[in-house]
Amino acid sequence: MEREEAKRKIEEYRERIAHHARLYYEEDAPTISDFEYDALFRSLQELEAAFPEFDSPTSPTKRVGGAASDRFQKFVHRVQMGSLGDVFSAEELSDFCSRTDAALGEVCSYSVEPKIDGLSVSLTYENGVLVRGATRGDGFVGEDVTENIRTIRNVPLALAEPLPYLCVRGEVYMPREVFTALNEAREAAGEPRFANPRNAAAGSLRQLDPRVTASRRLSIFIFNLQEGDLYADGHAPATHTEVLDRLAALGFTVLPDRRTVTGFAEAWAHVERLGTMRESRSYDMDGAVIKADRLSDRATLGEGTATPKWAIAYKYPPEQQETTLEGIEIAVGRTGVLTPTACLAPVRLAGTTVSRATLHNIDFINERDVRIGDRVIVQKAGDIIPEIVRSLPERRTGGEVPFAMPEVCPSCGHPVVRDAGGEGAAIRCVFAGCPAQRARAIIHFASRDAMDIDGLGPAIISLLLENGRIGGIADLYRLRASDVSDLDRMGEKSAENLIAAIEASKARGLERLLFALGIRQVGVVAAEAIAARFRTLEACFLATFDDFCTVPDIGEITAANLLEFFASEEARTLCDALLAAGVLGDAVKAPPAETLAGLTFVLTGTLPTMTREDASERIKAAGGKVSGSVSAKTSYVVAGEAAGSKLTKARSLGVPVIDEAALLAMLES
Repeated sequence: MEREEAKRKIEEYRERIAHHARLYYEEDAPTISDFEYDALFRSLQELEAAFPEFDSPTSPTKRVGGAASDRFQKFVHRVQMGSLGDVFSAEELSDFCSRTDAALGEVCSYSVEPKIDGLSVSLTYENGVLVRGATRGDGFVGEDVTENIRTIRNVPLALAEPLPYLCVRGEVYMPREVFTALNEAREAAGEPRFANPRNAAAGSLRQLDPRVTASRRLSIFIFNLQEGDLYADGHAPATHTEVLDRLAALGFTVLPDRRTVTGFAEAWAHVERLGTMRESRSYDMDGAVIKADRLSDRATLGEGTATPKWAIAYKYPPEQQETTLEGIEIAVGRTGVLTPTACLAPVRLAGTTVSRATLHNIDFINERDVRIGDRVIVQKAGDIIPEIVRSLPERRTGGEVPFAMPEVCPSCGHPVVRDAGGEGAAIRCVFAGCPAQRARAIIHFASRDAMDIDGLGPAIISLLLENGRIGGIADLYRLRASDVSDLDRMGEKSAENLIAAIEASKARGLERLLFALGIRQVGVVAAEAIAARFRTLEACFLATFDDFCTVPDIGEITAANLLEFFASEEARTLCDALLAAGVLGDAVKAPPAETLAGLTFVLTGTLPTMTREDASERIKAAGGKVSGSVSAKTSYVVAGEAAGSKLTKARSLGVPVIDEAALLAMLES
């Protein structure tokens, strides 16, 4: 792959991963499966390894997990809540065990445990009493959800012994029967269903009202000691198994079905055994974790850059079933993309009955030679989204029908076009008045991370459109309570509340408005960066392609999308109407300080008190730039412990090298 093509791909992968990570960790609403995300993540890792000159401390490969929500007080973990590396085959697990044995000089003893598919949290106890419950967040900073944690019935509020200090790590999950009942209740109430128990658990634990969390009947398994002494007399367990046994004695519900084994063969046997148990358990299990059992072995093996060298997670392949593809339906998305969905003969798959599956796009259908009437293999990739793996042409009878995408939009009847001059996979309706796009655009505009219009959900939006009360986004700000109160499921009070929520949304600011406008590939983070750079909506209309490219973390693809949007008559008409209605078109967050304006920094090595990500964010907040490679244009290289080739290159080029203390002094000056 050519260097420029690699750079473009890396930027594209980073933007896509950041987008999907936000949906998964922060909104609890994933749109792709775990396997698709893992494949995307691995592709980025491989490209970054092949082209180290494009390394960046802000790459998603440097992250552990999601970011803390502003809705809760942030909590800084005393001990990092890290993540594990993944393997997907017996061969990869065998390689891990071989490396471990070689490093130890003997066959390693492992604890093999189920990998619960939930939300990772830490529980802190002082003098035997629960004082803090926090989500993992990015591994360094999480959310303080103590009051919600207290509602989980198998979380001990007091330990069996009043130990001075103890911090443990566990996985909060929603039992399957609770998940099923919750989704049935939400569907009956006209609310969207949760994608899977993991996302239901995450959404439940992050409720602002602990009473809602209590009603969701969450549970928890404890799987690790973060820090603290397990015994008042100072006795230290020698193995992880002893640690979990001791935690159980203190009152914690520890991981079930775990087994201590020796070597790869025994480890693999229990991994397979756990796999056969998945459907019989009350919780979702997406893999098995293999850990060195002896704590002394863990100390010998040590930690890698992002993951420990003494543990690995094996991810189970998704369950597959055979069924019949009875038809293909086309949905029109918010940006006009026509998305095909398979209509299947119902089949039981990974614990639920599946009758629909994603087909992604026409290239996906053609590559797999999927025809209506085919027998097909389906799976729930990552146990979330059903998808067709392949067709079974050997089972055809002659009556199967090849599928072709429509030439006109099924919603508005206007001609559709293929992206990128026929080279892209997406087929799109570009008619601005398309009803399907209009509805989805309004739903997005009113969503929580956008204008956050409480009470304006998909059902109400559909009613408003069907009854002619609104024709587009700007019409929301012309509504009166009398326009809404006579609709089904509405009343005078509900109508007044909705109008008040619409009025309140006017003050959200440019940051929220840019995201709400639905510009392609502009998520929450990008919208905030654009708002910080331009400060007003009018300045965005006047910006050039090069101007957009100067915004931190905005690549050329996103810059082109921004330029196209702000050059369109439709965007000008919509934004003028919003501004005329009183919607704030100015940024509400303070502009970044310019202390380091014009300076470019490269970070290398381990800093004493900050992660490289933290340092990068502080540099950007002060107006500086952070680069992943050293050049003659680099202003400073910030070097920490174990700095590598970047430090060598800086010295050869005569680039000034500073330490963390000097950087902090510059930030404070």
